[in-house]
Amino acid sequence: MTRPRILQLGKLLPALEQALAIDYDVHLLAGEADPKAFLAREGAGFVGVVTNAALGIDGATIAALPKLKVISSFGVGFDKVDLPAARARGIPVGYTPDVLNDCVADTAFGLVIDAARRFTDSDRYLRRGDWLKGPYPLATRVSGKKLGIVGLGRIGRVIARRASGFDMEVRYHNRRPVDGVDFGYEATLAGLARWADFLVVAAAGGAESRHLISREILAALGSKGFLINIARGTVVDQEALIEALENKTIAGAGLDVYEDEPRVPARLIACENAVLLPHLASGTHETRKAMGDLVLENLRSFFATGQVKVAVP
Repeated sequence: MTRPRILQLGKLLPALEQALAIDYDVHLLAGEADPKAFLAREGAGFVGVVTNAALGIDGATIAALPKLKVISSFGVGFDKVDLPAARARGIPVGYTPDVLNDCVADTAFGLVIDAARRFTDSDRYLRRGDWLKGPYPLATRVSGKKLGIVGLGRIGRVIARRASGFDMEVRYHNRRPVDGVDFGYEATLAGLARWADFLVVAAAGGAESRHLISREILAALGSKGFLINIARGTVVDQEALIEALENKTIAGAGLDVYEDEPRVPARLIACENAVLLPHLASGTHETRKAMGDLVLENLRSFFATGQVKVAVP
């Protein structure tokens, strides 16, 4: 029996690539010297695509695959997938939510603690030998503070639960209140920023949320407030954030995502009041394996039933 031909847009976990190769005839587009020419020549032979949240798939690539039936993406973000183009052709898009909620929430709280208590900065202080010259400066307490969450979705709710262990009061801002939650709702983002000691961004990326965290929101957060972003880099106006950090308009930031990854501006790197991670929120062996398993399950489900197991809403 002929195996379904799958186009893999970029590199994936080795274990996932090996598992894909067992059931499918997989071709890596990133390995082609001229991807456009390859698609023009071979695109009609593929029925499925495997991609990731960072790469997504654009409308031109979808158009170059006339027999495409299914897309399976490794990751929770789908802002780089041309959903209108896929839906226009009835192509289901699978993705991997929920299995990464805990690790992303853990990372968010790690950034909350590190930004406030300055653990990585104090680690550098010790390693430089500065402790011999005097004690490290006092930092900011986390327990009992006010945590504002921008986007109370799957991950936002887990972050909110983490806050209970730190005796924090939680409020959130969405476009509308979420049913069945006890956390306070702030009707405006500016209102949430003014209230919060820590503003955690867990909103989806995309055009609608671009630069949602603006210069005005950062000003509302204020000189004692901290911004934490584990969502998408585009949700924050990065230039405004750099200025806020440089001018001490806010107290500090903890970032796992950036506007033009993996390129991070030198001015942001120079901000000692920012903790900077290389987009590793879901980066544990356990979670990445679960994500890879769900990529496979989405494909298997589609070829067995015509529907992916977990589809982008």
